[in-house]
Amino acid sequence: MDVDTALMLRFQAGEDVCFEELVTRFRRPLMGYIYRMVHDAAASEELLQDAFVRVYQHRQRYRPDARFSTWMYRIVHRLALNYLRDHRHELAVPAQVEDAEESRRQREQADLHPNVEQAMLAFGEAERRRLRVQQAIAVLPERQRAAVILNKYQGFDYEEISRVLELSVSATKSLLFRAYGTLRRELRDLL
Repeated sequence: MDVDTALMLRFQAGEDVCFEELVTRFRRPLMGYIYRMVHDAAASEELLQDAFVRVYQHRQRYRPDARFSTWMYRIVHRLALNYLRDHRHELAVPAQVEDAEESRRQREQADLHPNVEQAMLAFGEAERRRLRVQQAIAVLPERQRAAVILNKYQGFDYEEISRVLELSVSATKSLLFRAYGTLRRELRDLL
């Protein structure tokens, strides 16, 4: 039994301090997952709080036949999908916005130090690549996006992803195959 499952079982038994530990352990990775799904910091924070409230209120529904992390991500995933469905008309793909003042300041710094210029160019290229990857993931269909985020950013294996998304393992593999194929096509100039 993993540590998180043990903490949840202790929380079910009445040890409220275990809930605080679960919040501490899961806050950051769950926030990353939610934000990558909905692309809105305020909404992500709200959804995260809602998820922890649900865990607290429905703690007796948890069954240790699945890892706690899988159960927790399933809750968060459903909340994110509901948010996306309810706000579909308001959502836009995140765009890369260049801050002119920051760019000017960086260029001035680079003029003062030639080595800084090289470092900034390298950093700028890496940042551009990172943003392109994020944008390509953001426009994937919801299930494909969720599967990629769970796989690459959260480190979930096929089995865990299949439980969170409520798919068979073979359907999960197929979903990821299609998603990574789309990403390869969209990002071929970066490969």
